[in-house]
Amino acid sequence: MTWLVPSLHALANPARFLKIARPLTPALFWPGVALILFGAWAGLTQTPPDYLQGETVRILYIHVPTAWLGMAGWSGIAISSLSYLIWRHPLAMTAARACAVPGAMFAALCLITGSIWGRPTWGTWWQWDGRLTSMLLLFFVYLGFIGLARADADRGGDGRIAALYGVAGSVLLPIIRYSVVWWNTLHQGQSIGLTKNTIDNSILWPLPFTLGGFTLFFAAIVLMRMRAMLATAKAEARLRRMAVEA
Repeated sequence: MTWLVPSLHALANPARFLKIARPLTPALFWPGVALILFGAWAGLTQTPPDYLQGETVRILYIHVPTAWLGMAGWSGIAISSLSYLIWRHPLAMTAARACAVPGAMFAALCLITGSIWGRPTWGTWWQWDGRLTSMLLLFFVYLGFIGLARADADRGGDGRIAALYGVAGSVLLPIIRYSVVWWNTLHQGQSIGLTKNTIDNSILWPLPFTLGGFTLFFAAIVLMRMRAMLATAKAEARLRRMAVEA
């Protein structure tokens, strides 16, 4: 891991970062879209209905990736915040802010698709279940980070408060992950794992395509947002110089 810190600092220069990010963005975006479309087509037309849930099971091809990226987005915020607090990486808080909006969007989609799935399966749109409640809390924590980071930037802060918030919010991730183990609630237990699955492969096989596609799509959106933030910062700095000169 000793190579990691020098590699991170090599990207500290915005021009060097943009040189990599510009071609990488479409290289992630379009394969991601293609995988999402293929996985959605396969899940809707090439898999059988579940023997218990029927056609409702098909929502897993969207619900599982949104749940994964809702949590992964905050992991990105926490890692970026730590990088800023420990190494003062100049692009770390830009990366954290770039992760926040798409992460919140996927957390919201997770809650929406979970409710749609739960209505015919559980007979209710919402239950104050451990998994559902902790994911809802994560969504609100996202909104808090977005507002805090924006307010800190507007007042000319150094980003330290937002970074501390980003690290502290990561306490929700293990709670979400193990909520179905710690509490015997309405949400079903873990059905998909690295070594064992309780879903038949005839239904499960399109999921890696949508999971990989949404992950690439998420990464592309984060790069787009970072590039936009850097462009905005550059334009604002130029306007300040022009104002001083005038």
